[in-house]
Amino acid sequence: MKSDSVKSGIERAPHRSLFKAMGYTDEELRRPLVGIANSANDIIPGHVELDRIVNAVKAGVYMAGGTPITFGTIGICDGIAMNHIGMKYSLGSRELIADSIEVMAIAHAFDAMVMVTNCDKIVPGMLMAAARLNLPSVIVSGGPMLTGTREGEKIDLISVFEGVGAVGSGKMSKAELADIENSACPTCGSCAGMFTANSMNCLTEAIGMGLPGNGTIPAVMAARTRLAKEAGMKVMMLLKKRITPKKIMTKKAFANAMAIDMALGCSTNTVLHLMAIAQETGVRLDLDAFNRVSEKTPHLCNMSPGGRHHMEDLDLAGGVSAVMKELSRKRLIHGDCITVTGRSVKENIKDSRIREKSVIRSLERPYHKEGGLAVLFGNLAPSGCVVKQSAVVRHMLRHEGPARVFNTEEEASSAIMAGRIKKGDVVVIRYEGPKGGPGMREMLMPTSAIAGMGLDADVALITDGRFSGGTRGSAIGHVSPEAMEGGPIAVVMDGDTIAIDIPKRRVTLKVAEKEIKARLLKWCPPKSKISKGYMARYARAVSSGGEGAVVK
Repeated sequence: MKSDSVKSGIERAPHRSLFKAMGYTDEELRRPLVGIANSANDIIPGHVELDRIVNAVKAGVYMAGGTPITFGTIGICDGIAMNHIGMKYSLGSRELIADSIEVMAIAHAFDAMVMVTNCDKIVPGMLMAAARLNLPSVIVSGGPMLTGTREGEKIDLISVFEGVGAVGSGKMSKAELADIENSACPTCGSCAGMFTANSMNCLTEAIGMGLPGNGTIPAVMAARTRLAKEAGMKVMMLLKKRITPKKIMTKKAFANAMAIDMALGCSTNTVLHLMAIAQETGVRLDLDAFNRVSEKTPHLCNMSPGGRHHMEDLDLAGGVSAVMKELSRKRLIHGDCITVTGRSVKENIKDSRIREKSVIRSLERPYHKEGGLAVLFGNLAPSGCVVKQSAVVRHMLRHEGPARVFNTEEEASSAIMAGRIKKGDVVVIRYEGPKGGPGMREMLMPTSAIAGMGLDADVALITDGRFSGGTRGSAIGHVSPEAMEGGPIAVVMDGDTIAIDIPKRRVTLKVAEKEIKARLLKWCPPKSKISKGYMARYARAVSSGGEGAVVK
């Protein structure tokens, strides 16, 4: 066992003495040491009850003959960090989470890991750590929150964000917004729609690193606690059988994750995260791969923000397993991939079925023939950009309009709330990429304001930053190369015509190539918006969004 290096032999008597100072017995020290990474805190709704999940994991580890050892890691609530400087730190926290788990696991010679997580950057950060360490590992989510209700209608956090825009345009009173604010998030858990947190929790299950149910069982359900106990027991089985993350997260497993991504209509942020996780595993994954999977994988679930269903509906309808079973009918899922159950995907899903066909549609009657995401290329984004096409109204799949250019999210949000954006416009927000932000902010406020003002069916947004998983409409993010790197988005001018053709995967700045080159020759990068501390270091080392925004 790896842990022998900190507990076995006469020369390790000082180490054992330190363990005994914490109350560990000789019997516990004879067992494998299982590290439990716990991202519980009092600032994220999806994390406030993770200690309960961790205690259940510990019970499972003890039952299966291991010794659980917990430690903490950080987490950022993207909703609370949204629309101010805090959001610049969100994506960068993913690397800190992965690094901190690596440091703890190696320094203390853990034999195996259970990583207890929830929410946007914490899930991929832990998956990156699992791949990097390659110790037997299970990922356990805290689960999604239940939806809120108001006047008989289901609402969620996005209802609040869009309500701000509705108040700004006079379509809603402040009192109505306050009522929505008090009703939208009724329980703990990750926000109730298919936003980034739940997208990544579902993909964790699809890629084989989470147990069946990990993506969809609501946070407040007893089944979530039982799942955590089972995870603690399963990690001991993985240790015995020497099943490690790199044996699970193979190229075929990433293909399964991408297929589920497309069928569910997941967040555009999954592209960044899957690419980052793939780099840790040594699997080659590029943007074209997402288009190839999207073109053959139908969109089967109409989830919020693009649709009316929420995570509790998907869970009752059969969850991720039922979607995988349906896709497997046309060999869109690799059933031979091993998972943390110790069994193959095919074995895991053999008894799964769709329990509610209005939530999970069949392959014969999908919501869309193609998957939820599309990667676009063109002279505005030579290295690609990403859109959630399943959340775009049909007539906006092709759009051409004048650019309205802003160098920060704040400038764009002010213009939108002031009514300066008109139907047909293409809002361009630049210098918000991984280097330029720095940190590649999610921009839920401008997209929600546009939706709340009733313009989401007529206005497109393009950015080298990111959009929230809660965004709907023609919102195109991750433009690469970003403005700070001298990408063409840096020289777009007010009034330039931009043409978007999502079906043909094209985004075009309708300016002569000679003129674009002349503008770029005159361009020079602005000063970094953060000059010291972690994000200044991050900006110097981070790759483009087209490469997963990983620190090199």
